[in-house]
Amino acid sequence: MFTFLIVLQAIIAAALVTVILMQRSEGGGLTSSGSPSGLMSARGAADFLTRATSVLAALFILMSITLAFLAASRGAVSVDTSLQRRAPAAQTPAQPPVAGQAAPPAAEPAPADNGVPLAR
Repeated sequence: MFTFLIVLQAIIAAALVTVILMQRSEGGGLTSSGSPSGLMSARGAADFLTRATSVLAALFILMSITLAFLAASRGAVSVDTSLQRRAPAAQTPAQPPVAGQAAPPAAEPAPADNGVPLAR
């Protein structure tokens, strides 16, 4: 679900950039050609692009808030588990040694290879 929403967010962002770049800085937008009336007139194109920009901007903001909420709620669980995996618990004996008893033997360290490859 999260991946789908991220892909949808990217599509909305690309559409928003495209619609913004199609507009002229004077607010004309798509006025280089077209009939004097209808959707592709100077006024009709400006209205359409303005509305499309408003709708895409609202969708982009709503998707951003939704993704931030999902990432925060999803991240809280994954941070706890990743910290538990990274930092192993301190190894303590199950029962502390009693006075007069010997401590359990320590584990032997693994032999170092000193950078010498093993013969086959």
